[in-house]
Amino acid sequence: MALERTFSILKPDATRRNLTGAINAKIEAAGLRIVAQKRVQMTRGQAEIFYGVHKDRPFYGELVEQMIASPVVVQVLEGENAILKYREVMGATNPEKADAGTIRKDFALSMGENSVHGSDAPETAAQEIAQWFAGNEIVG
Repeated sequence: MALERTFSILKPDATRRNLTGAINAKIEAAGLRIVAQKRVQMTRGQAEIFYGVHKDRPFYGELVEQMIASPVVVQVLEGENAILKYREVMGATNPEKADAGTIRKDFALSMGENSVHGSDAPETAAQEIAQWFAGNEIVG
């Protein structure tokens, strides 16, 4: 099986609580390698572009506001079947429905403040990675 890359964001609710190391430990324990990572203050424009797919949904404005409220950590993860593997490690969007031991079960505050984002498909991962990282910033 070939290596795959996926994109991850450790959201403001996680970075405000200094959970970067704890979340990274879960990512690495799942067999994923962090091949790029940086802490950034997302601008309104960046958030609007990133979450543009949700533009017509009622939660869009609140989502953008949450994502620009505090710094985030953006990452590229690599491993076999990385997209599906990371989605399993993250857990269900609603932390009340997430499996025990997942990032969202252990760290999310609510469905809106659910600590992490992960790509849902190879095409999405490629777009999301390209928005945040130049090719020379990704090192395996």
